[in-house]
Amino acid sequence: MPASIYDIKAKTLQGKDISLSEYKGKVLVVVNTASKCGFTGQYRGLEDLYRKYKSEGLEILGFPCNQFGNQEPGDAKEIEEGCLINYGVSFRMFEKTDVNGPDAHPLFSFLKKKLPGFPGSRIKWNFTKFLIDSNGKPVKRFAPSFKPEKMEKDILKILNS
Repeated sequence: MPASIYDIKAKTLQGKDISLSEYKGKVLVVVNTASKCGFTGQYRGLEDLYRKYKSEGLEILGFPCNQFGNQEPGDAKEIEEGCLINYGVSFRMFEKTDVNGPDAHPLFSFLKKKLPGFPGSRIKWNFTKFLIDSNGKPVKRFAPSFKPEKMEKDILKILNS
């Protein structure tokens, strides 16, 4: 288990390996996404938050996941085009990722350990959102049904602290 979120690497949708240490000092929202989910419209709310608070230090990291109802069947190009064309997504998207099970990405293993859900730590569905402060500390987990715009007060609290 990594000691910090900043010890974790991830591959972007374009295939570039990056270290999450690039985000030191930023407030992060990490979310597992899917393009054919009942919650897919949340891309718009996430993008609105990103555009509104990006200049204040907010970053949103999207991780497409096909573990729930086969709702992210596309390849990287299809995912990228869908996010951009349908929702104008400009925040960083990563390669398709497992969030549960033996092949779960280390980031999601770390986040689930730090912020277990109820009942149990498993991620239950697409669009589970994790809020991480500017020191890399996971501070809050939001259920898939929790709309991004309702996260604004929690984001502001951290941005202004």
